[in-house]
Amino acid sequence: MSRTSYDRYLTVFSPEGRLYQVEYAFKAISGSGHTAVAVRGRDTAVCITQKKVPDKLIDADTVSHMFGLTPSIGCVMTGLMADAKAQVVRTQSEAAEFRYKYGYEITPDALAQRMANINQVYTQRAAMRPLGIAMLLIGNDEFLGPQIFKLDPAGYYVGFHAAAAGQKQQEAMNYLEKKWKRLEGGNGGEDAAAAGKGLERDKVIEMAIEALSTVHSTDYKCGEVEISIVSTSEQEPANTRGKWRVFNEEEVERHLLAYGEKD
Repeated sequence: MSRTSYDRYLTVFSPEGRLYQVEYAFKAISGSGHTAVAVRGRDTAVCITQKKVPDKLIDADTVSHMFGLTPSIGCVMTGLMADAKAQVVRTQSEAAEFRYKYGYEITPDALAQRMANINQVYTQRAAMRPLGIAMLLIGNDEFLGPQIFKLDPAGYYVGFHAAAAGQKQQEAMNYLEKKWKRLEGGNGGEDAAAAGKGLERDKVIEMAIEALSTVHSTDYKCGEVEISIVSTSEQEPANTRGKWRVFNEEEVERHLLAYGEKD
């Protein structure tokens, strides 16, 4: 039988044990033309992604891949934006329901687990389809500090020190792995992870910008990227400390300029 005999239905396995419709959802993410990177350090987690406005008539202020989920948790979505906005609304609903039911804000790992479970259900019912998006979720945990979780269409989620999603995902992940090993003189493993956890706020932002610029071989200008952050660092303004927010244009330009001067 041809391949098409097995990709007509979401719930039918091929002889090799593959679900082609789920694989197509992963291809929708890489085919979106965007790349997102997330990095965390001692007291800061940062997300950065490209900002592309497809038409000159579109108001650029209404185009964003960054979404707030709770006061201390946000995400960057990569893939089909219609699917992304649908999942963001569901995620916000789940977080609000948790807050109403238990009286305190949901933690990043609990929210990631809940949404991964929902994504997995989408792969096992014929009346649904997997969403063609990847979510990089960043948030501050009261006890564990800044956290990064990555969710995929198959319902798999895991925590990261640094992660990437989208068109140049593999190149960005390779770059981040090399950068992480260099933090401990090439030892890698737990030593590099410990060194990465000790990164200061500005170093975390710099590493995220550097990763995105390197894999695309581009020096980005203000307006071409979006950066969101959650930080408990003293360098963070007191009124936003521990909260998720998106950088304004002045902050983006300042950090891009600092990275450019470093080179």
